[in-house]
Amino acid sequence: MFDIDGTLTQTYDADTQCFIRALTDVFGFADVDPDWSTYPHSSDSGVLEVLFQARRGRSPNPEEIAEMQRHFVALLAASADAEPFTPVPGARDLLCHLLGEPGFAVSMASGAWECSGRFKLAAAGLAFPQIPAAFSDAAHARENIMQISLERVARTCVGGSFESTTYIGDGVWDARAARNLGFRFIGRANEAAGIGRLHAEGAGHVFADYLDRDAFMAALLA
Repeated sequence: MFDIDGTLTQTYDADTQCFIRALTDVFGFADVDPDWSTYPHSSDSGVLEVLFQARRGRSPNPEEIAEMQRHFVALLAASADAEPFTPVPGARDLLCHLLGEPGFAVSMASGAWECSGRFKLAAAGLAFPQIPAAFSDAAHARENIMQISLERVARTCVGGSFESTTYIGDGVWDARAARNLGFRFIGRANEAAGIGRLHAEGAGHVFADYLDRDAFMAALLA
């Protein structure tokens, strides 16, 4: 089970910048803390809920969410035009390999909204519509998104159950959600600070990329 931003696509910074700008453009929300680990739920819907409750004393309505999503995706498209989105090296080959491996099932679970998540995947050359996925449209909490993803991929498999589930992510919230659900966790980071944070959260393995597929598969099977 893969996260998207920072895990499959190298879009974390662009996503954060566009999300914060959209909040300002659409709602006038300034001085938004970009450290998503400080929010109760590090997901697009979860962050928007917290900001609306704090600044307007209520939840966003469907029309406001839709307006935010439209502007956010438009900003992402402009960002991708200026500097094309790219996959984490080796991500496409790894997904193709896993999809062809008997005994494995692949899914995605992202804190992004589906509209922005699908856009980023496609822009980075990772549009895999056959892979079951869950996004923050379905829930605020990362754990709930992951559970929905697991339920969706289980429906595609004979028997509908798995010996184990491994989540691959780049954020401390990913590691914590995996731990809360009893999932194994593999980290993705290429800077010393990020690697250290993921190890501190319990990641036994942290990869900078997926170019060494054998090493990743060994960690997956460990």
